[in-house]
Amino acid sequence: MNTKPIPAIIMLTAGFVTCIVGIVQHFSFGTYVKTLLLVLIGFYLLGCIVKLVLDKGFRVMDDPLSEYEGLEIDDDLIDDLAMTDDEYQDDYQDN
Repeated sequence: MNTKPIPAIIMLTAGFVTCIVGIVQHFSFGTYVKTLLLVLIGFYLLGCIVKLVLDKGFRVMDDPLSEYEGLEIDDDLIDDLAMTDDEYQDDYQDN
């Protein structure tokens, strides 16, 4: 999953809400700029944390067999455990 734009989306959404609140509440320019800056920084950091959590969660979901990489496969063991067609049919008919 592409999580790169998540911090920016969260930050810009919070900034938009702050703009609307600032206009409705008639903030002075200095108060408005300080509030907007703090909101943008705070929500950018929050967005980065959300991105990290999602990346960690999706990394596990993307490749569930990654823990088995590098293991050697014993072809003789696989050949010994393989069933013939007759054995497969016998097991199928018994059930």
